[in-house]
Parts: sequence; structure tokens; C-alpha cells
Amino acid sequence: MVKRHRMNQNHDRPVFRFAPSPNGRLHLGHALSALENERQARETGGRLLLRIEDIDRARCTPALEKGVIADLRWLGISFDGPVFRQSEHFADYQNMLQMLIDRNLAYPAFMTRGEVRRLVSESEASGTIWPRDPDGAPLYPDRDRRRPLQERQDMLAAGMRHAFRLDMAAAVETLDAPLSWLEQTADGIVETPADPAVWGDIVLSRSDAPSSYHLSVVTDDAAQGVTHVVRGMDLLQATAVHRLLQALLGLPAPIYRHHRLLLGTDGRKLSKSNGDTALCELRANGVSPADIRVMCGF
Repeated sequence: MVKRHRMNQNHDRPVFRFAPSPNGRLHLGHALSALENERQARETGGRLLLRIEDIDRARCTPALEKGVIADLRWLGISFDGPVFRQSEHFADYQNMLQMLIDRNLAYPAFMTRGEVRRLVSESEASGTIWPRDPDGAPLYPDRDRRRPLQERQDMLAAGMRHAFRLDMAAAVETLDAPLSWLEQTADGIVETPADPAVWGDIVLSRSDAPSSYHLSVVTDDAAQGVTHVVRGMDLLQATAVHRLLQALLGLPAPIYRHHRLLLGTDGRKLSKSNGDTALCELRANGVSPADIRVMCGF
């Protein structure tokens, strides 16, 4: 059951954000999302912010960031305020993670991807169906969550590589009421039930990254005062995780809108590896910003 709501009128001006990751070239799918955010911001008299999601310091480079900004400037999209870079806010994510650790809602996870794959394969080979998340990835095993405290401490003291994961069952248990989020649709604002448990024990940080996408995005949305999150339909179900983290950390919940995706000739959503849809390639071939808007359905 869903409930319909009127637009929240408590904010002086709505705040939107476009948040690309500079680990490749922008493509038509990014253009669609940027243009959707721009349109909604201008129609509501709101502000549009630019966030650079550059937590992955190995893949995100200054050169790629310059390319992202150049593409957005070429499209004619203007932003309000300075650029917000995640790489300048690592301490904020660490503080949020520590809050969860202090509440015994996060634990160190030592299993490698290879170890998880082998465990899942062995289990499924024996006829046991391994649970998977909405994206089809196997849920993380409970081995690390069940480790005795002293064993965890010894492994950490020995310098073993680890991630931190959310204890999903414990986190959900702390909630006073079922979770939901407000989704903006053609019919108005709809209250949508959220079931974060289907994602299992999500990653909060890794040894090579100070924060996961889930943890950083809710931290940044709160820090930037974002009131409306407009993003692709591929992130619809992940909103349940974001609502959970917002509830656990005492962060505000924006209104969400998940827009259509542009698909490639193979029927899949566009990716940065699709060179034929990269904005810089299209620009080099004589495509204009107006053409891009038409290609994106505007």
C-alpha cells in the first residue's frame, strides 16, 4: 500500500544535485540525468549543485574530472555554488562510520571476494540456493558477523585487510517503525515502502576506500542540504538502504525521483565503456548540445 503526499513546502528553495563519478567519460545517460536535474531545479525555482563522487582515488583522476566539467559546460548546464568533491570529505564519512561502529551496528569483514565466491559456489553445488540482493549479487556470508569479539580484535591487531559492513539484522531491529521514502511520480508524491534487509550486510568502507557509495551519498546529501534526489531507475531499490542509513544516523530524507534509463543497442543501460555514446565523442563528430537534448528526449 502506498500513500500520496503533497510536495513538502517547508523548504525555502528546493536543492537538487548532479553527482557524476570521474572514472570515465560522461555518456548520454549522464546527460539525461543532468538535464532532468536542471529542468526540475529551474521549474521549481531551486538550486542545482555539482558533486564530484571521487572516492575511488585509483580510478578517478583530475584529468577525467576536467573532462566531466567540460562536458557539462558544453551542454550549457550551470550549477549554483562551488563544486563539492567527496575526496575532500573523508573525515565526515569516517565519523558516520564510527557512529555505527559505536552502536555495534557495523563489524569488520575479512573475507575476500574470492573466498566469498568459493563459499557460494560450494553451497550452490550442493543444492543450496544462496540468497542474492536485488542486483543479483550473493549476500555476504555471516561468518565475520558471528566471529567472537576477541578473534576480531586479534585479526585487526595483526593488520589483516578488512572492510566494514553493516549488521543489517541488528540495524533493522533498532527501527521504531517500518521505513519508507517519498517518490515523486507523474501522479504526485507517493510514499513507497522500503525493505533494506534484501540487501544483506552492505559494505560501509573498504581498506582501499574510506566510504562506500551508500554511506557517502547520504552523508553528502545531508551536508549539502539536498531536498530532491533525481537519479536513474537503476538506483530505485538502493533507496531502501539510503533510508535505513538516514534513519540510523539521524539524517534528513530527501524526496526522490527515479527517471527512465537510456539503453544501448544490446538493451542494457549505457556505461562509460560505450565509447559511441560518450559526449566528447559525439561533440567531436559534430553533434550539438541541442542535438543531445533531443537524443535524451527533451
